[in-house]
Amino acid sequence: MDTTDPIVSTTGGDVRGLWRGGSAAFYGIGYAEPPVGALRFAAPVRRGAWEGTRDATHPGPTPQRRPFGEVTAIPEPSYPGDDILNLNVFTPAPGDPDAALPVLVWIHGGGFKAGSPSSPWYDGAAFNRDGVVTVTISYRLGFDGFGWIPDAPHNRGLRDQIAALTWVRENIAAFGGDPRRVTIAGQSAGGGAVWALLASPLAGGLFSAAIVQSGGLDVAPRATAEAASRALADRLGVPWTRDALAAVDEDAVLDATDALTTPPPTDTLDAALAGLLGDGLRGGLAFRPAIDGEVLTTAIPDALAAGVGADLPLLMGATAHEFTGMGALFAPLVADGSLAEALARTPLAPVAADYLATYGALPGGAASVMGQLVTDLTFRTDMVQWADLRGSGPTWLYDFRLVHPGTGLASHCAELPFVFDCLGADRVTSSSHPEPPQALADAMHGAWVQFVTEHRVGWPTWHPDRTAMVFDTISHAEPDPYALERRVAASV
Repeated sequence: MDTTDPIVSTTGGDVRGLWRGGSAAFYGIGYAEPPVGALRFAAPVRRGAWEGTRDATHPGPTPQRRPFGEVTAIPEPSYPGDDILNLNVFTPAPGDPDAALPVLVWIHGGGFKAGSPSSPWYDGAAFNRDGVVTVTISYRLGFDGFGWIPDAPHNRGLRDQIAALTWVRENIAAFGGDPRRVTIAGQSAGGGAVWALLASPLAGGLFSAAIVQSGGLDVAPRATAEAASRALADRLGVPWTRDALAAVDEDAVLDATDALTTPPPTDTLDAALAGLLGDGLRGGLAFRPAIDGEVLTTAIPDALAAGVGADLPLLMGATAHEFTGMGALFAPLVADGSLAEALARTPLAPVAADYLATYGALPGGAASVMGQLVTDLTFRTDMVQWADLRGSGPTWLYDFRLVHPGTGLASHCAELPFVFDCLGADRVTSSSHPEPPQALADAMHGAWVQFVTEHRVGWPTWHPDRTAMVFDTISHAEPDPYALERRVAASV
C-alpha cells in the first residue's frame, strides 16, 4: 500500500490527509468561511480558495464550546478556533474519482447546542472497510445556529448543513465517493436535522436516502422561536438585533442559553404529566430548527402528509429506553403509589393499565414509567406516526433493545457503537454494554452498509404490516413492535 500522505484536490485547493491502515482520513476541511466578525449570524459563505496544500491531519475547530453535560454518553471533544464550519472525510479511495463508492454523511446530535463531529464513535474506518465513504460535518449550534434574529438569516445551523452537503456534491468524487449516492444520517438532534432536511425545499437533490436514529424532534413554530430569542436578548440586556447580539461575549450568550433551558416540571405529579403531554422535552430546547418560510416552510408531519420526501428511502428507529433514566427526577412524585390515578386523569387513561403493566417492571418501578413517557413522547410516538404518514414510501423501522446490565435500560446513544462497529472505543462499556456483542455490531453495521449501498435492508418495510427489526442479543423481525406507542400516540 502507498504510505505517502494522500493528497486530494478540492474546489478550495489541495488537502493532505493521512493513511490509517486500509483507508485515509482528512480532518477539518473548511466548507464555508469562519462565521465570525461581519459573518457572525450570516448565512454560510462558500469557502474561498487557499494557496498550497492544506494540512488535514488533525481535527478542525468545533462549534461546541461547552459539552452537553459534565459527563456525556459519547466522547465529544471540543477543539478551539474560529474556523468551525468544516468536515471530516474518511475514505478507502482518496484521489480516485472512478471509485464511485456510496457516501454516508453523518450529522451529530447534542440537543442542537452541543456535540462534536470528531467523536471517536463517528470514525468512518469500519464503513470504509465495507466500501462506504464517510463524512462527518460540523454546524453552528445553540443561539448562533438556531436563534431567531429579526434582521439575520434564520436556521443558520441548517443552512450550514446544506452548505456542507453542497460541498459533498461538488467534491466527494475526488475522495472516491459517488455524489449521486449520498445518504444523510443523524442521531438525536442529528436525526431531527435529517427530518428538517427532508422537509426543506433548499436541500432537495443533495441526498438520495436518509437514516434517522432517535430523531423524533419536530421543528419549532415561528412564535416559539421568536419568544425564546427575544427572552435571550432581554436576559443579556441588549436590543434584539444582529449587531447588538454580535457584540455580546460568546460565554455570556452560552450562560443566558443555559438559563433558558427548562427541565420538565416536578412540583406536582399532575403538572409533570401535563408538561410531558404538552411540549415534553422539546420545550427545554431553547433553540432548534424553526419554520421560517424559506429553509422550513411547514412542520414535519405536515410536510410528510403532503408527500414531501416520500420517494426517498428512509431507515429509522430508536432505543427502547431513550431517556427512561430521567424517571429518577419524578421518583418523589410517584412514591405514594398515585401514578395510576394520575394517569386516569389524563388523555392516556385508555392505555394507562397496559402502560403501567409493561413499564412498571423496569428497575425504577413507577419512576421508570414516568421516564418511559419521556422516552415515548419525545421520540417513539412521533416516529411511528411519521412512518405512517409516509404511506407506501420506502420506509424501514428498527427497535434497539439491548439493555445495559448495570441499568436494565437500552438508553439514548447506546446503539451508536454497533452502527459504527467501534466496540473498543472509549465509553462504550459504560454507555452501551460492558461486554458489547460483536454479533450485534455485525448485524447493525451490516444493515446500515446495505442501506447506504443499496437503499434497502433485509427486513420488510413498515407499510403495510408495520414490521420492524428488533436489535438485541438475538435480532429478529417482529410484527408491530411499536403497537403500544401507536396507542399512546392515538390517545394524545
